[in-house]
Amino acid sequence: MQRGRGISRRALLAGAGTAAATIAAGAAALPRSKVKAWDGSTDVLVAGSGAAGVSAALAARAAGARVTLIEALPKLGGSSAMSGGVVYAGGGTELQRALRVEDSVEQMFAFLSRAGAPHPPLDKLQRYCEDSVAHFDWLLDQGVRYTEKFTAAKGLPMGDESLYFSGTEQAWPARELATPAPRGHVPGLQGMNGGRHLMEVLLQRARGAGVTLRTRVAAERLVVEDDGRIAGLLVRDNDQPRALRVRRGLVLACGGFIHNRAMLQRYAPQLFDCSVPWGNAGDMGAGINMGIAVGAAALRMHQGFAIAPVYPPEHVLSGIVVNASAQRFISEESYHGVLGDAIAYHQGGRAWLITDKGADFGMHQDNFVMAGEANTIGDLAVNIGFPSGALQHTVAYYNRFAETGEDPLFRKSAPYLRPLLGAPYRAWDLSVDRAFFPAHTFGGLHTTVDGQVLDSFGDAIPGLFAAGRTTAGLPMAPYIASGLSVGDCTYFGRRAGRAVAAHPVGAA
Repeated sequence: MQRGRGISRRALLAGAGTAAATIAAGAAALPRSKVKAWDGSTDVLVAGSGAAGVSAALAARAAGARVTLIEALPKLGGSSAMSGGVVYAGGGTELQRALRVEDSVEQMFAFLSRAGAPHPPLDKLQRYCEDSVAHFDWLLDQGVRYTEKFTAAKGLPMGDESLYFSGTEQAWPARELATPAPRGHVPGLQGMNGGRHLMEVLLQRARGAGVTLRTRVAAERLVVEDDGRIAGLLVRDNDQPRALRVRRGLVLACGGFIHNRAMLQRYAPQLFDCSVPWGNAGDMGAGINMGIAVGAAALRMHQGFAIAPVYPPEHVLSGIVVNASAQRFISEESYHGVLGDAIAYHQGGRAWLITDKGADFGMHQDNFVMAGEANTIGDLAVNIGFPSGALQHTVAYYNRFAETGEDPLFRKSAPYLRPLLGAPYRAWDLSVDRAFFPAHTFGGLHTTVDGQVLDSFGDAIPGLFAAGRTTAGLPMAPYIASGLSVGDCTYFGRRAGRAVAAHPVGAA
């Protein structure tokens, strides 16, 4: 990649000979000179069969490239097939318009850029918001099924509703940063079957388009030319080593690393103790490690989605969530990704939901263990082992203002705001290692808006592209809305597929 009139760092390394090739290739990459013969070739090779990989394959095939997609596991679909299938979309989608929901690109961008982590990838956010309507139209064109039904209930719809508030839009402070609008677009199916439906549709389209789909083929090492260009991939094909050549480029869409315990402890220790590693069994970090081996930069490797699903039922949100000091630290109505992040990353992984008779779950649930029960707040505090007088002070302060409809600390909305009055008082353990606390990773390779993988100097690695949770994309911690991950996978997967198909053909 040339910068101005000077020579790029990669070209400089290439001109330095064998030593430079070693630097460019990295210890875990395979020099092209070591490949005596290729076992197969294709224009574009995609590693990973989740939403990112299949979307990339579809786009590359639509651009005229010959595409092969490989999956390490026996079944296609990746983590996307396990998800709710929610895509975060807005700005006036066909579904929003049909349900008379007012939204704009500007308000969607304001929410995504201001309500989450500082310094988000504004270039990617802007493209995503501007193209959101067209991207949803693409999903419709593929055959993903949505119903013209909206639900105001919090949480992923278990009915056939397709539009809902999928994030923290209505909680403070987000509701003051942007006008709330429902942007969670989920396939209109009963139960948590949206991800399965989404992937069945996309995979069917890929087969019909002529994409070669192969299972039990695991990506292991990138093959690199002396100049740093990606020449191919060393794979294990049904336990046999094979070398696959790529003419235009490779898309790494191998998922994150939630099931790689060593990587998790090294890069994202706050997620290590979360009780439920949430993701496909193939989320072992292979794509990220292969990219790093050829000099790719990795961003936000410590971040992830830590989930504390206290709702439904929604009435439990009239309780309060406290930390080990028995102090509130968040609005209880916050999206469960925001609450989970606050517990895992900012409260040492420990928290409790305090309920009274009216806020009690009132049904069997096994997400959270009841840690204590008493007829008074003071006795409950003793049972849990909170500092002397701390919980009593917190509840007294909360009740004093809740009686007049106020929450000076976190401005909880009126439907969930009332004093805690009426035994039995209960404490539910929300700690990451004792509660049902799913987690997955967000960190990954640094890429452009078109999926080109960048090195630590900001130069593109020729022929190498990535998408989905193999990259550091739109999802950041705290995760402010369901659908940002699948939305990121499908949208930026498509961009990567188009870009790799247009990449110059490499030398034989």
